[in-house]
Amino acid sequence: MGVSDCLFCKIIKGEIPSTKVYEDEFVLAFLDISPVAPAHILIVPKLHIVSASDISEENSIYAAKCFEAIAKIAVSEGLDSGFRVITNSGTDGAQSVFHLHFHLLGGKQFDVRLV
Repeated sequence: MGVSDCLFCKIIKGEIPSTKVYEDEFVLAFLDISPVAPAHILIVPKLHIVSASDISEENSIYAAKCFEAIAKIAVSEGLDSGFRVITNSGTDGAQSVFHLHFHLLGGKQFDVRLV
């Protein structure tokens, strides 16, 4: 799958609507359409990076900017008592959209287990 048929690239370009929560020159964050927590926000870099395995010295600024955005979004969403950030990488990691993205989950107490 290339950039031209990437779901998140289309959302970034405005070709597919989303409910934006945050945006800057590096990052777009929007509500997940199938939330698993009261707060479920997807944070995606505006540069097409396939997965966490593809973060490199040349593009790592985008991953860093995603985490800076996560911190800002957590404050704006009132997630003062905590939150969880998850990324899936590759087929065995259950990645379903092959564009690096982070799930920001909050608004409830999570089990100690990760899944």
